[in-house]
Amino acid sequence: MTKPVVLIAEELSPATVEALGPDFDIRHVDGTDRAALLAALPGAHAVLVRSATQVDAEAISAGSTLKIIARAGVGLDNVDVPAATAAGVMVVNAPTSNIISAAELTMAHILSSARNLASGNAALKGGQWKRSAYTGVELYEKTLGIIGLGRIGALVAQRAQGFGMKLVAYDPYISDARAAQMGVTLMSLDELLAESDFITVHMPKTPETIGLLGAEAFAKVKPSVRIVNVARGGIVDEEALADAIRSGRVAGAGIDVFATEPTTSSPLFDLDAVSVTPHLGASTHEAQEKAGVAVARSVRLALSGELVPDAVNVAGGQIDADVRPGIPLVERLGRVVTALADSSITALDVEVHGEISEKDVSVFKLAALKGLFKDVVSEQVSYVNAPVLAEQRGVDVRLLQDAHADGFRNVITLRASTASGGRISVSGTLTGPKQVQKLVEVNGFELEIPLTDFLLVFLYEDRPGVIGQLGQSLGRSNVNIAGMQVSRTDEGGLALSVLAVDSPVPAEVVAAVAGAIDATDASSVVLTED
Repeated sequence: MTKPVVLIAEELSPATVEALGPDFDIRHVDGTDRAALLAALPGAHAVLVRSATQVDAEAISAGSTLKIIARAGVGLDNVDVPAATAAGVMVVNAPTSNIISAAELTMAHILSSARNLASGNAALKGGQWKRSAYTGVELYEKTLGIIGLGRIGALVAQRAQGFGMKLVAYDPYISDARAAQMGVTLMSLDELLAESDFITVHMPKTPETIGLLGAEAFAKVKPSVRIVNVARGGIVDEEALADAIRSGRVAGAGIDVFATEPTTSSPLFDLDAVSVTPHLGASTHEAQEKAGVAVARSVRLALSGELVPDAVNVAGGQIDADVRPGIPLVERLGRVVTALADSSITALDVEVHGEISEKDVSVFKLAALKGLFKDVVSEQVSYVNAPVLAEQRGVDVRLLQDAHADGFRNVITLRASTASGGRISVSGTLTGPKQVQKLVEVNGFELEIPLTDFLLVFLYEDRPGVIGQLGQSLGRSNVNIAGMQVSRTDEGGLALSVLAVDSPVPAEVVAAVAGAIDATDASSVVLTED
């Protein structure tokens, strides 16, 4: 059996390869060599990168078999997430892998700026003893302004408390109560700029935050303030900061990230009051190992067909252990709906009945949509792009939950409306210690039959001899029946037969059998994987 191909495009820790295990064909390429990257992507099922490899729309198109893009780090500036989503490719990163390293580097830059470490080091190594020129300031009782009180900002606050600093923050998404628990006072950005002796940035790079600290902001600060940025380049306007330092509006800065990277040219590089590092926030052995191991685990999950809870372009979260077994069942029910439909689906209700309805079952919507489109669209369908396909096709989807279930502990029902005005319903459940998938209802007809790979569904008028005719007609076509369930509204009314067969049945055979029993409707359902 051919192993899935995992392409590693940048140097990752040995623990990353170890975490992937022996189940994959691991290949390596220099992701910064564009031609080599594009040549290596065809046939790859996963690609692992850090920050140097650009996984844009062109690369994603070249990797037509990709199921997951894994960034061994926090940011995703180098991954085209919308293009990946449209292609059904999962994108994951390691959002907590470097938070301690980034917080510690922040403190290093704060201390370096406060005590002029970089310029003192350069002077002494250059043969100059300039002790009096590099008088610094203490952190004790100084005000640290934290812009962005997320995971890294909170760790910085915790560490700054150890130096006896007063902590203030600007973050519109944090409550006063939460900030107070951390010993931080929330205030507006303008208030923070006016009060802070040190300002550190811990916000994502977005259109709203680009240039957040620029000329206008620097006009509002104390002239003794020092600016630190280990978050994302571009949030601090480098030219404006250089001007502010030259003019005495800002005392100094510690900068780890730049608007353009890699770079060896910035207006900040000529200033003794600025210490700079080449984007070292995640550059510790510990952070690299954590990032690699985290995304390796995500790759294993994704390539085994499971939903990765922390994928950035998949709705949902951690999946309850009781919910997880129902995911493949719901996906198969979605495929049954498609097989029974006489025209395109316009609306879909996913009904969850029973004890399981009290848990978070939002993943069932994704699974139902994935099944619904799997056999009718040409592109790869995944948990990632299934909602996009539904939106593009105008399919309205609802999730309904009800603690009551008839006949079974839990039942999941999909009800669909079609463009021709038709209505379809199918229900399934899991039974026994082995959690066997069962089909328990089709269009109002109750039954109980294993949800096998090949099913035939016939609707006809109930009368004697039909079951025999079904067996004879299929037998003549060398189709073996593995199981069968018949359900009817009443004697002499409509009857529905669902047959589990051992192999796919050609359309002409289905049509011939339907003609032999005067069926008003006949469908073949194939649930095998590609």
